[in-house]
Amino acid sequence: MNLAEGVQLVTFGILAVMMIGAALGVVLASSIVYSAFMLGGVFISISGLYLLLNGDFVAAAQVLIYVGAVNVLILFAIMLVNKRQSFSPLPSTGVRKVLTAIVAIGLFGLLSTMVLATPWADSTIPVVGESSIVVIGEHFFTDFLLPFELASVLLLMAMVGAIILARREYLPEVTPELPQTVLTLPERPRELIGAGSDTKE
Repeated sequence: MNLAEGVQLVTFGILAVMMIGAALGVVLASSIVYSAFMLGGVFISISGLYLLLNGDFVAAAQVLIYVGAVNVLILFAIMLVNKRQSFSPLPSTGVRKVLTAIVAIGLFGLLSTMVLATPWADSTIPVVGESSIVVIGEHFFTDFLLPFELASVLLLMAMVGAIILARREYLPEVTPELPQTVLTLPERPRELIGAGSDTKE
């Protein structure tokens, strides 16, 4: 994004604080549903950072894939597997917390060393170029047309397989007198019985 230097710094600071706060909420929240919502906030903050770096396609993919698909899938999994069970403390909880703190501090030290040792280029001149979405679209439909179409066919096969697995309870019982074909998926007929009707002989 071609913004002024002060606006870029302020926007970066807001997004960084929002991302760090949401990440802490993911780890420290007592409810797993709140942690999932906080994870969506982390993803949105990262997409904002991508926009600051003129990565519009990556920012849109971040929102569509991670926020719109992965985070929603996590929420559905949490709500479907709603196991109400009280957690019992383990005897080795203190040792695990100490080990987790050591690993986290070590990773923080490595990242801090990398940030301080990297010669960052500070340039206020905006880079004017063609949009990344246009460039990626041109490559998709010219140089990488065959892999793009193969990936779409694989996704279609996965979707059809998921539909068949979800509808497996409607598959009829195998009977020798009915010919079975490969491409047909007949459904088992349902019996419509009224709620208050009684069977009479």
